[in-house]
Amino acid sequence: MAGNTLGQIFRITTFGESHGPGIGIVIDGCPPRIPLSPQDFTQEMARRRPGQRPSDSPRKEQDHVEILSGVFEGLTTGAPICLYISNRDADSSPYKILGQVFRPGHGDYTYFKKYGHFDFRGGGRYSARETAARVAGGVVAQKILEPQGVSIMGYTMELGGIRAVHMDLRAAKDDPLCCPDRSASKQMQEALDEAKRQGDSLGGIVEVKVVGCPPGLGEPVFDKLDADLAKALFSVGTVKAVEIGAGFGAARLKGSENNDPIDPRGFRTNNAGGILAGISNGDDIILRVAIKPIPSIKKEQDTIDREAKSRKITLSGRHDVSAIPRIIPVLEAMVKIVLADHYLRHEALKRYDSKNTP
Repeated sequence: MAGNTLGQIFRITTFGESHGPGIGIVIDGCPPRIPLSPQDFTQEMARRRPGQRPSDSPRKEQDHVEILSGVFEGLTTGAPICLYISNRDADSSPYKILGQVFRPGHGDYTYFKKYGHFDFRGGGRYSARETAARVAGGVVAQKILEPQGVSIMGYTMELGGIRAVHMDLRAAKDDPLCCPDRSASKQMQEALDEAKRQGDSLGGIVEVKVVGCPPGLGEPVFDKLDADLAKALFSVGTVKAVEIGAGFGAARLKGSENNDPIDPRGFRTNNAGGILAGISNGDDIILRVAIKPIPSIKKEQDTIDREAKSRKITLSGRHDVSAIPRIIPVLEAMVKIVLADHYLRHEALKRYDSKNTP
């Protein structure tokens, strides 16, 4: 199975399945002498951990991160960093039916067509469980970005068709659904409760804001910063669309409306979303990510089996009602990983230029 690696200098490879012994990530290209301990992962892993809200999967995982390599005496050494997270609460019994029947909206059908033989327990390799490793990788990436003054924050803009109107990002940090609008958050929770009662699920939109990104990150033509960010975000299984800046709204504007005027203090508007010609311009990077409803629902659905015969399927097992808000630290992590990679690429270019400038 190819396609498990992302990045050029700061390079990650994830491994493991939902119901295997554990999952993990190998990070190549992390600079040496960066302080790193298991405790550094606690807060971010807790944000993604299941079982904290009524709409979450009741699966109980502590998500303790073990550092297997690349760290000595509390500092990174420049060698590959291997982080491992044990699976301690996997229950494969509800998934036996998936050995013959495909879940609508899930990866069962396509994995079967591609590989024939694969681990379908809890979604296996294509389970959201894999994203815990990405969050751990994001913690290491943030260690590179933080000294440069770069911060990344995601928040819920929409859930179940209910949209945040009043934007208070400070409130989002303490809100159970990471929503910046407390009134909208209450309505979202009611919608989640109703969907759970009906055995259904909900999608939504997450916005991710990057503050303090220096200008100059991005590698034209095929490694544009926005292209790499979009790829990284799309690699998260539940993502169906990514907007940057004005996004689809730019298609309805005139050039005179969409262009961001520049004065000596900087850009007066930010329709570009902080990226021009694939290179960061120093303004805030604004990304919006569309999250589809969780495909594992308790309602009866039409499907087929491996012999292409019509079947009905009703799922049991433990599933979230919505990927939001647990997906937010995952999306933040993917943005951190891409920015760390491009920052190190840009620094390498600057060092090369300084050595070759007369």
